Amino acid sequence: APEEYHKKKPVNHLRENLQYMLKGRLVADKAVTEQVLAQNRGRKSKDQPPEKTEKKKPEGTVFTEEDFRKFEREYFGIP
Repeated sequence: APEEYHKKKPVNHLRENLQYMLKGRLVADKAVTEQVLAQNRGRKSKDQPPEKTEKKKPEGTVFTEEDFRKFEREYFGIP
């Protein structure tokens, strides 16, 4: 029975996995990492400067006072 227990006992592979991962660890060149960070800096919308909107001039009317009076006379029948 103890032999069966030892066969089915879960094995902890943590140390082996850590050794494997640390052995294959590759550190990128500092210049390359700085270049990647510089490219990604300022891409978020909060880092962008606000867009300048052009101020619209208030549009004047194309009609004159005489045109309005003429319209009143025709539409409302006011002399």
